[in-house]
Amino acid sequence: MITVFGEGRGFRVVWLLEEMGLAYRLRPVDLLAGVEKDAEFLAINPAGFIPAIRDGDVTMVESIAIMEYLMARYGPTPLAPDPLDPAFPAYQQFLHLGEAGLAASIYFVVGARHFAPESERQNWSADQALSVFESRLTLVTRQLARTPYLAGETFTAADISVTYALELAQRAGGATLGEAEQSYMARTSAREGYKRAMETCPSRKAWLAEAPLP
Repeated sequence: MITVFGEGRGFRVVWLLEEMGLAYRLRPVDLLAGVEKDAEFLAINPAGFIPAIRDGDVTMVESIAIMEYLMARYGPTPLAPDPLDPAFPAYQQFLHLGEAGLAASIYFVVGARHFAPESERQNWSADQALSVFESRLTLVTRQLARTPYLAGETFTAADISVTYALELAQRAGGATLGEAEQSYMARTSAREGYKRAMETCPSRKAWLAEAPLP
């Protein structure tokens, strides 16, 4: 049984597992209560961030790395195109852009805008991080003008990666998404795998229900 520790970016992993039809359990991790009180989790990831997984003797952190591991270990799956497939380069690019270019930058915007002291919420670094997000978003916009999904005509794990980042940016990062991105998110979030993952992740479901749309 695969154990996923924590929601947040762990939603990507849960969604992937649902799409692949793999058995798993979600083990909540309460970051607000303080992971120093959670010895079981710290034994898995002493750095104290989520998500992490335990799969038999394997433990891993970093949502994109976990996704790649699961698809390689339990595939093949159409969620990961073959390296010889013409869709593979776009798939690989957007799988990683969803974190490295989008979610990683908007994370600092969210932290500043919602958790920093009032006097520091419009700081230079947060503005720079938002600028980075917006520049990388242009690559998503361009691709969606060509194809319905980021690797082409078919939904892949790259769409899981990017959809998570876009939801975070829209709901908590103050980012403005265009019609192409809005339509894209409507397609990806209409999938049964997404809906099942949402039911598994009550904290995320509650957050999305409460977080206002711009």
